[in-house]
This record gives sequence, structure tokens and C-alpha cells, in this order.
Amino acid sequence: MTRGLRAAGLALLLAGTGVGAYWTGQLQGVQAQRALVTSDEINTVEVAQRAIPAVVRVDARIRKEELQAGDDPVDTGSGFFYKSNLIVTNYHVIQYQESVSVTLHNGRRVTARVEGIDPDIDLAILRVTGVTAPRTLSFGRSASLIPGQKLITIGSPLRIQNFVGTGVFSVMASAQDVPRDDQLGQEIGQYLVMTNNIQPGNSGGPVLDSRGAVVGVADANAAPNSFVPGVIGIAIPGDLVRQSLDDLEKIGVPQRGTLGVTLVDLDTLDPALRQLAGLSSSEGALVDEVPAGTAGARAGLRGSLRNSRGQLLAPLGDVIVAVDGARVRGSYDVIRRVAAKRPGQTVTLRLWRNKRSVDVRVTLQKRTLQ
Repeated sequence: MTRGLRAAGLALLLAGTGVGAYWTGQLQGVQAQRALVTSDEINTVEVAQRAIPAVVRVDARIRKEELQAGDDPVDTGSGFFYKSNLIVTNYHVIQYQESVSVTLHNGRRVTARVEGIDPDIDLAILRVTGVTAPRTLSFGRSASLIPGQKLITIGSPLRIQNFVGTGVFSVMASAQDVPRDDQLGQEIGQYLVMTNNIQPGNSGGPVLDSRGAVVGVADANAAPNSFVPGVIGIAIPGDLVRQSLDDLEKIGVPQRGTLGVTLVDLDTLDPALRQLAGLSSSEGALVDEVPAGTAGARAGLRGSLRNSRGQLLAPLGDVIVAVDGARVRGSYDVIRRVAAKRPGQTVTLRLWRNKRSVDVRVTLQKRTLQ
């Protein structure tokens, strides 16, 4: 199981390399064993056969200081070529790596290095040398998905490589309703939710539509608790992934919106402190630190004071209660709503300041390498 997530797998229909394929007269290089019956079967086979050469298994050897007794020293996930020497995978697959290798669909294994990371949407780029992608995958539009539309997943669940599964797109779900305990993906506004069964080892694999276009990256599964296997697949929407890849390649860092300030959930404060601030609700995010030069600082956001023991002092700083007119429950809501914007765009914050409501417009800035 990949650290911090019940994540990364995949299931259902066709197996990959080495398992007999089928013949319809339309598939080249495939041996006939029995006729396919339905057009849906034909489509699934055609998409899988084209896509499998682009999909890889990712093995990350974990740093010794991150291992506990009994831990597997290698985390396994999936990935896919989107350029001749660049591979997409999940950040959580390689988060604690000391070395990374990828295994191609035909069993050839090569070393890889981390080229770029975007932990806030749980994404990473790997670069390989000495080998050229047997095939690359292109992105479709995840925003155009229709509930009930077929989705095909390919990856290495339970380290079984070239595993193909099918399901359907169900809904785009708010990230607030898909809680995770690894502190990653904080800038994902919505997840792609599907019936494809995701299992450990499938993290980072492609989610394809019936045209073979990537509409998502497999990320996790959903389960009511840690004792029940997850059967609902969770993926990062392809539109968000494509935007991040473009930013990472051109600039080196993602360019989603950020205030640049630190926030504290209002419901974590002492009720007496909230009362002193004239707050009747526990919903909202307190502005804690406002570093100079950030978008928040330029807009005049006011931070909070703390004593030598790190305890908050009255009067409190600004409290964000709404973003662009939408009420927020806590800091997570603020972060993901602002992240939906791009540098140069503006966002309107409704603040509680000095016991009255104030609206402040913030112009978001370009992120730079630290």
C-alpha cells in the first residue's frame, strides 16, 4: 500500500501482455482465439492494445530513514508516457524515493529521475534516458465527461503489470468530500469519481475514454474505513493534470492561484477567542502569517499575533469567510477556491475584520521557484 493513501489500483476486464487477445478483423497483430461479440468489447480491446505500450510500472526504492519495521522497501505505482522521454505518475508514488526505475510493457526496465513535482495535485514527472517511448498518450477533456460514460484504466495493481479494467464515470466530487490523510492534493478542487476498482499499485496510471484519450490519472480509492477495501475509484481530472504539466515544463512550478499566506481553521480556535473577535460561527479561515511580497500582503491582508509560546493573541487577524461570494468552511476551501484561478486573475475575499465585514480584491501573482 502506498504511504498515506489507500491508493493506486485498478481492476475488471481484460488482462495485458501475455494473455490472449481477440480478433475481429480490425485489430492488427492480434491472434484469433474467439470472436468478440459486442461493439463495446471491440472498442475496449482496441483502446487497450493501443495504450498498453505507453503505460509503465514505477518502482520507487524508499529511503531507509522513511522505513519502519516490516515495510516493503519498494513502493510500486504506475505511469504513462506523454512525451518521448517524459512520464506522468503520482507524487505519492515517488515522494520518499532514493531511486526510481520504470518497467516498460515488454518487461524492459530502465532507471528514471524525478523531473518535476506538483504535490498540491499529487503529480510528478519522471524523465528516462536511453529509451524512447514505444507510444505516447494524449489528453482529452475531462470537463466533457458525461455520467455513465465508459472509462478504461491500465496499470500495475498489486504489481500485476499491463492490467486493464473498465468502469464508468460517475460524478465530479468536491475534494472536501474525498478526505485524504497525506496532506497532498490540497489544490484539487474536484476529483473524478468512477466505478473502476482502484487497487494498490495503480496510482499514476491513465484513465482513458473510449477514444483512448487520457481524461484522468488514477490516484486512490474510496472506502468507509481502513478495514473495508475501496471499490470507488478516484482520479485527478485530466484537464488539471495537463495544465500542471505545461506549467512544470515551461516554468518549473505550477501556476494555480495562491494568496501566499498561512491559514488556521476557525473551528480549531478557543471559543473564547472567537467570541472576543465577535465571531458567532466556527466556519472560516484565520489569516495567520502574511509574508512580504505575497499576493495577500499586496492586498493588505492582516495577519495574527502570537506570544513567545506560539499562542494566538487578541485581536485576531483577518478571518476569510467567503471567496468570490461562496462561503468557506475552513482553510481547505479557501486554498482550493483560490487555486482554481490563474496568475493575473483577481479573487474577492469577504473578511471579518475588527468585528465588521470587509471585501478585499486580491490580484494573484505568478509563482516562482523557491
